[in-house]
Amino acid sequence: QVQLVESGGGLVQPGGSLRLSCAASGIIFSINAMGWYRQVPGKQRELVATITSGGRTNYADSVKGRFTISRDNAKNMVFLEMNSLKPEDTAVYYCNADIKLTRLSVTRDYWGQGTQVTVSS
Repeated sequence: QVQLVESGGGLVQPGGSLRLSCAASGIIFSINAMGWYRQVPGKQRELVATITSGGRTNYADSVKGRFTISRDNAKNMVFLEMNSLKPEDTAVYYCNADIKLTRLSVTRDYWGQGTQVTVSS
């Protein structure tokens, strides 16, 4: 059973910083892309940032220059460093990973349970 577990959310003032972490555990052969998405009530989940196993990154325009995604392939972890946070960054943040369980299996999407980030004074 593969699990993604996020940590690091919380309440922060505008202009502040937070670092989110996500660890994938279980029987895993390989992980391709990993990423962070966010969702606010009444809206669709949206992409925040992704990173390939080779380190290529992609960001939503709204977070470019403020957020940095990174990963530790040896530990099956992905991180999101969030700086200059704005109230509009308030959302539940979800970790995502494309995982192969065995050498012959297909890649499948896995999601974490989400962690709340609230930016407010």
